[in-house]
Amino acid sequence: MTAAERRMVMVVMFCHFIAAFAALGMPPLFALILTQSLHNSNAYLVGWFYVVPTFFTALSSPWWGLFADRIGKKISLLRAQLGLSASFLLAGYSNNATLFFLALALQGMLGGTFAASNAYLATMSSGPALARSLTLMQGSARAALVVAPAVLGLFAASVSPIELYRYLALLPLAAALLLWLLPEPAKAADDDYRPKYTTIGRPLLPANTVYALQFAFVFATVATFPYFIPYAQGLESVSVELAGLLFGLPHLLYLGTAGVLTGHFGQRMSPAGLAGMFLLMALALFGQAQTQSLAGLILWRTLMGLAMTGAFIVLHALVAALVHENNAGRTFGWLESGSKWGAVAAGLAAGAMVDGFGPHAPFLLGAVIMTAAAAWLAISNCCRPCTENI
Repeated sequence: MTAAERRMVMVVMFCHFIAAFAALGMPPLFALILTQSLHNSNAYLVGWFYVVPTFFTALSSPWWGLFADRIGKKISLLRAQLGLSASFLLAGYSNNATLFFLALALQGMLGGTFAASNAYLATMSSGPALARSLTLMQGSARAALVVAPAVLGLFAASVSPIELYRYLALLPLAAALLLWLLPEPAKAADDDYRPKYTTIGRPLLPANTVYALQFAFVFATVATFPYFIPYAQGLESVSVELAGLLFGLPHLLYLGTAGVLTGHFGQRMSPAGLAGMFLLMALALFGQAQTQSLAGLILWRTLMGLAMTGAFIVLHALVAALVHENNAGRTFGWLESGSKWGAVAAGLAAGAMVDGFGPHAPFLLGAVIMTAAAAWLAISNCCRPCTENI
């Protein structure tokens, strides 16, 4: 990858960050928006608002992926940024729950900047170079997840929460302008390292299997999100501020270690390696469900962060082995759709589990899913014909 292409990658990452900053920073303020701006006392709508963008992104991502492959990756990325801007603007001027619901639905249907950004990056690189770019893009999303709620929470103290959407609409609009100014990338060259990810010219895992593994991974991690803070507060000496910090700890570890671990793993990526990361994730989730102390929770959250980082790195390598310029939109569209369906299913399952078995249940559910996925990977890897050990 040339220096000019590396600069283009950084611009794409920055543009995704500022779009994700708005999309991920506002959901924690939905309760305030509902009561203060929409004058609605139906608390159950907050949960609906959380799910709506994810649900419609899951529905629309495969279609937008096909659009990107047929029309162009850059056009698709510009479309996603402008779609977010339009939906944020509508949300900012909503005066009732129905209109706000429609704005969130449009955010899911017209957005999809993560998949569109990844497809655009696939026009510049392939193989290990693309895998590294995907790891950096995931870091962009994690950074927005950590930073945005805190920053926008500060602004919400002085500005009506729903009015924040009007200002946030400028962020994806500015991102679209930056992306429009980028030159058209040269056609991605065949990567000399690509065979190291394949067996007899084929990816180590078929696309549908990678989609399923991504679904399982997202399900296991997201299932713990809605109830982590109240669960952590149930431990002695854990304030809401500390619980929030512990919630963000795995994501902060990703930001701090993804680059180092990518360099350490090099090209030693395999289904067996992913099975190992899934087992570590299962252990970390099980430990969180059983811990009775703050020190134990910190330990298990740290292990979760490292396992999550390792799993993402290996998944990105397996995805990069599937992608070429002509199918990048379709591949990342289906990956994004699988991730969103995993998040929707996780939220529904976690709610049912907590209601029936208590706040530790989502952690145990995630551990079971990760253990099952690891066992399936291990068995399928043992049945695979002996090839080069990578």
